[in-house]
Amino acid sequence: MADKQPIGIFDSGYGGLTVFRSIAKQLPDFDYIYLGDNARAPYGNRSFNTIHQYTWEGVQILFDLGCPLVILACNTASAKALRTIQQRDLQQLDPSKRVLGVIRPTAEVIGNYTKSKEIGVLGTRGTVQSGSYLMEINNFFPDVKVYQQAAPLWVPLIENAEYDQPGADYFVKKYLDQVLAQSDKIDTLLLACTHYPLLKAKIEAYLPDHIKVVPQGDIVSSSLVDYLQRHPEMTSRLSKGKSKHFLTTSDDTMDFDHHASLFYGEPVLSEYVPLK
Repeated sequence: MADKQPIGIFDSGYGGLTVFRSIAKQLPDFDYIYLGDNARAPYGNRSFNTIHQYTWEGVQILFDLGCPLVILACNTASAKALRTIQQRDLQQLDPSKRVLGVIRPTAEVIGNYTKSKEIGVLGTRGTVQSGSYLMEINNFFPDVKVYQQAAPLWVPLIENAEYDQPGADYFVKKYLDQVLAQSDKIDTLLLACTHYPLLKAKIEAYLPDHIKVVPQGDIVSSSLVDYLQRHPEMTSRLSKGKSKHFLTTSDDTMDFDHHASLFYGEPVLSEYVPLK
């Protein structure tokens, strides 16, 4: 990869592959490296300091592999690590590099999906406790009410390949009931975890037709297209060889490949990258 400058995509595990899939579809010409920190997943219940440390270590791996731009395709990492990375770490390491998240681009447009001006946000405990979506959506849509609900068991269900099994229904309905109980005017549900699109069919089965379910992949990829158009100095640095490399911090690459293929939508062949 020494002669390439790919776009790096980081996630705590598999979920970011749903975002990567959309990005690669909208921007097919670029080179990409995806890194999943599966050895230390999940991030959802960890502290701010731990998530920052893990995320920054992952970002630096991608920098070392030549990526001048890294996307945190993880809501928890975006909520708990991105600000410190952008405002402190990059300034100390290399101000010419960029790290972007998934929360701000989602917040910039999510208010356009609702007619009732009331939105439910479903995410990990870490994302919900950070309050990031409350703050960011209020910045762009101050007239929109936001109701949050943590769904801590959805990620384990998905990562254990139980997301399409009957046993998942109870927990899907449980968290939907909890968020909808907060207001009967909610007409939009944001899936604020990149794992959750795999549950989209089950989620929609328990909702009335007027409630929209919004995953993030296409939102984030469209935002990246716009970012690169507005920042030609970054676009000119990125290499265009249409290559895709998948890395994981788990030494069981066969297990990663099996699960990753479900998220990415096509076969994945990964390499193990050890943590320092």
